[in-house]
Amino acid sequence: MGTNGTSEHITLLGEVSIGARGVSYWNRSTRLAPVHLYAATLGGAAAVQVATFAALGYRINAPVGVLIGLAALAYLCERQSVRVTSHTQMSVSVLPILFAAVLYGPLAGMTVGAAALLADFRRPFLRWWVWTCQRTLAAGLAGVAAQLVSHGESAFGRTFAAVAAASAIEAFVDGSLMCATAIVRRNNLAETVRSMSRLQLGAVPLYTPVIAVLVFSYHHLSPWTIALFFAPAFAAQQLFRLYQEQRDLTETVVAANTRLEQASLSFATALVATLDARDQYTAGHSAAVAIYSRDIAQRMALSEDEQRLAHLCGLVHDIGKVGLPAGLLEKGGALSLDERRQMELHPPIGERILSKVDDYAEIARVVRHHHERVDGMGYPDGLAADQIPLLSRIIAVADAYNAMTSDRPYRDAMPSRVARLRLAQAVESQFDTSVVAAFEAILAAATEEYRLANGEAFRFEGQAPPVGRQPSVVALAAV
Repeated sequence: MGTNGTSEHITLLGEVSIGARGVSYWNRSTRLAPVHLYAATLGGAAAVQVATFAALGYRINAPVGVLIGLAALAYLCERQSVRVTSHTQMSVSVLPILFAAVLYGPLAGMTVGAAALLADFRRPFLRWWVWTCQRTLAAGLAGVAAQLVSHGESAFGRTFAAVAAASAIEAFVDGSLMCATAIVRRNNLAETVRSMSRLQLGAVPLYTPVIAVLVFSYHHLSPWTIALFFAPAFAAQQLFRLYQEQRDLTETVVAANTRLEQASLSFATALVATLDARDQYTAGHSAAVAIYSRDIAQRMALSEDEQRLAHLCGLVHDIGKVGLPAGLLEKGGALSLDERRQMELHPPIGERILSKVDDYAEIARVVRHHHERVDGMGYPDGLAADQIPLLSRIIAVADAYNAMTSDRPYRDAMPSRVARLRLAQAVESQFDTSVVAAFEAILAAATEEYRLANGEAFRFEGQAPPVGRQPSVVALAAV
C-alpha cells in the first residue's frame, strides 16, 4: 500500500486548507490569479513532457486491454482512498501507476495516472486539473527513471533497481509539486513537508518490493499474476477503511463520553453550589477533598477512571447536608449530642439524592460510606475494613485532614504536621493504613500551600483538572 499523492493534496487544495483559513482558496475569485498561473504552468509542463517523450521514441507499448485494466484499477483504488490523518489520505493507486510506468514506459504511466484522477473529477475543476498535472508529471518521470535503469533487462535485480528508481522519483516529484502548491496557496509549508515525508518514508519501502515482484512475475510467469497482487492489496485497503471507520466511531464515542463526564461534573458542581448557599465552608472544603482524593487514588496506582471517580465523589461527598434542618449548618459553636446525631444523617441523605441521578449509583454508594471507620465504629452502617469501599476510605482521610487544617467557627486550623500526626495515630482504628501512607507521601513532597489547601490551586471553579499531575510541582484546579 502506498501513499496517494493526489489524496494528500485534498487538504492542500480542498475546501479547508492546512492554514485553517476555512474558505477554499479555489473559490476566492479575487485571489485566483496565482493559482491559475500555477495551473497553466503545470499543464504546459505536462504537455511539453508528453511531446518530449514522443520525440525521444517512447511509445505506449501496453496491450489495450491491459492498459484499460490498469487504468480502471487505479481509478477504483483512488475512489477507495482512506483518510490517515486530517491532512492526508492513502490509497494503492500508486501500484498500477508505477507498474505501468516501469513495464510499459513513461507515457503508459502518465495515462494510468491521469485515469486514476478521474475519480476526483468534480468542482472545483481547477483543483482536479492541478492534481492531474502533478500526478502525470510524477508518473512520466518515474517511467523514464525505470527505463534508464533497466535497459530492457528482466533479471530480478535489475527489475528491483528500476522499480526503486521509479518509486523514488515519483515520490520526490510528487512531494516537490505538493510543496510548490503549498507555496502558491500560501499554506503552511513546514506542515506540508512533515505530512508528505511521514507518508512517503513509510510507504515507498513498503510498496517498492511488491511492485518489483509483480513486474518480474508478469514478465516470467503470466500476465494473470497481476491478480495475485492487486486483489489482496485492494482487499487490504478495504480492511484498512473498515479499521478507519471503526476508529472514527471509537473517537466519536470517546468524545461523547467526555461530554457526558463534563456534564456530570457540571451537575456535581451545581449541587455543591446549592449547598454552598447554606454553608460557605462547604464549597472550599469539597474542592479540597476532591483534589486530595484524586491525588491519593493516583498515588495508590488506581486507574485514571477511578481517579476521576474519586475526584467526583470527593466533590459531592457532603451533598446530603442540604437535607439537614435549618440552622444546623449555620450554627457557630460546637454541636450538641442531638445535633451531632442529626449531622450524621447527611451520608444516607446524600446517597438518596445521588441515587436518583442516572449513572450515579456508584458515587451514591461511596458517599454513603465516607464516614465509616475501619474498626467498624463509624456511621451509618458500621462497616469495617474491606467492607468499606476503597474510595470511601480515601475520602475519609482527605475529609478528615482538610477539616483539621481548616478554620472552623469553634476552633482554629491545626498546622499540617499536627493533622498528619493525628492521621497516623488513627490508622487501623479510624483510617486505612495504606490510604494514610499514600497521603503522607504526597504531603511530604508537597508545598505548604498544597498542604493547607490554599491559593489559586484550590479555588472552586467547576472544571475538572486532568489526572496524573504532581501536586508538589503544579497548581491543581479545584474541581
